[in-house]
Amino acid sequence: MPKYSIVVPFHNEEENVTTLYDRLKAVMEHVGESFELVLVDDGSRDRTYRLLEEIAAVDSRVLVIKLRRNFGQTSALAAGFDHAQGEFILAMDGDLQHDPDEIPNFLAKLEEGYDVVSGWRAQRGDNFIMRRIPSRVANWMMAYFSGVNIHDFGTTFKAYRREVIQNIPLYGEMHRFIPALASWYGASICEIPISNPAREFGKSHYGISRTFRVFFDLLTIRFLLRYMTRPLHFFGTIGALGMTAGSGLAVWLLVLKILTGQHIMDVHGPIFVIAGILILAGIQMMGIGLLGELQVRHFFTASHRAPYAVDRILRLRSEESLLQ
Repeated sequence: MPKYSIVVPFHNEEENVTTLYDRLKAVMEHVGESFELVLVDDGSRDRTYRLLEEIAAVDSRVLVIKLRRNFGQTSALAAGFDHAQGEFILAMDGDLQHDPDEIPNFLAKLEEGYDVVSGWRAQRGDNFIMRRIPSRVANWMMAYFSGVNIHDFGTTFKAYRREVIQNIPLYGEMHRFIPALASWYGASICEIPISNPAREFGKSHYGISRTFRVFFDLLTIRFLLRYMTRPLHFFGTIGALGMTAGSGLAVWLLVLKILTGQHIMDVHGPIFVIAGILILAGIQMMGIGLLGELQVRHFFTASHRAPYAVDRILRLRSEESLLQ
């Protein structure tokens, strides 16, 4: 079993595959510990998979995972994490904007005892208005709502202890919130500065539209961190307030009816309707909370479902395994 696993998702990166492999191999051989490269093809339409196939054919330390279609970066990372065998797992992008020469810095922090080591693009070379300003705002909001004080949630360049990353379910676009989810499990987290060289080949898959999706992800992560195991506390509180307010209005209307004999629908019709809506809405929110509690129970007892579908897996058998 290798000590280190390097997980790299690729999507239409044919210009970068071979160069990145050569650099990763050189760095990890210099580290001097056993390692594997888990290279995930996330539904590429160019020659990315063919190049990965050629690499796997000559290096038994390379595991290639081909997904059936483009599932997105989070799912590609999840596929890599699920198939990685190393004691420590490091993830990075396949576009050469993460420098493999910085990997030893991550590994050193893991050896110090940290569970998660996150990269920080302190000096970014991206467009100031379209990328850096939205990124700073989004990272500030993520740090505030998640309670994890790091500067850069967006970068994939992170390292993890195996037992930590395998406890975190990944789906949607949750890969940027791994540190926040890991902190929920009590993981120790640190941050190290990394370089952010400009992309030399290929086209970036990210644009300004991703920044707007961060807001909805923030709502999700805020809810998960506070109410993941007790959703009834959230929905039940809203439901109880609605039922209490509606019942209070209903009692007040009933007292008016008894004391004054007023025709409630003629004099206080809107209030009567509001009271009914509040009571019904409160009951519905309580029901949603109970359903959420059932889902939590299912989450902790149900089988694991992967957010991806694997087409094929390639690994060259080493000479040692052939002799056994």
